[in-house]
Amino acid sequence: MNLTIENFKAMMNLALANIKAREEEFSKLDAIAGDGDHGTAIVTALSIIAADAQEGTEFPAMLNDMGMGVMMKTSGSTSTLLGALFMGMGEALEPLQVTDEVNAAQLKAMFRGGLTGVQEQTKAKPGDKTMMDALVPAVEAIEACESDDVKTLLKAGAEAALKGAEATVDMKANFGRARNLGERSIGFADAGATSWACLFQSFAEGIN
Repeated sequence: MNLTIENFKAMMNLALANIKAREEEFSKLDAIAGDGDHGTAIVTALSIIAADAQEGTEFPAMLNDMGMGVMMKTSGSTSTLLGALFMGMGEALEPLQVTDEVNAAQLKAMFRGGLTGVQEQTKAKPGDKTMMDALVPAVEAIEACESDDVKTLLKAGAEAALKGAEATVDMKANFGRARNLGERSIGFADAGATSWACLFQSFAEGIN
């Protein structure tokens, strides 16, 4: 199974719905060591991203518009990182002559490009108790999956992202306000990792 434009739009709509449903949870996690606004920030960012996706007809241009749009229309680290993710995805597909359908190999390149885009915006790495603890394992799992079915690849990514987010409970924060807590930052999941895991779970659930 390949990923079509319509599949992708459905995935983004489900991602927005699922993130909205857990908005309060994400903000409560963020309030433990941060500003307590992560739920609001990611709902705002994804609302813009999902709306821009609905206008797309070809993957590279659509992804670029999604990433650029959220960076232009709202501010903050959440919108910057999500914007970098989708712009990186679009840039990775441009040389592959992709139009309205993505196969398994192209999907791997797309998510690797998204990760590269995010890495250009943050120095955080897995183990630092950030959204990278969900994103990096997800992309690596997608790349390692040998299936030609994009749904199988996305399921592998979702499972890895969830495990990565759960692992942040035992981590000490090294970024953001949470790093000021030192050892006291251990014992709860990172808000960003948890929300990005939800994003990948939505991708896997939203493709039919």
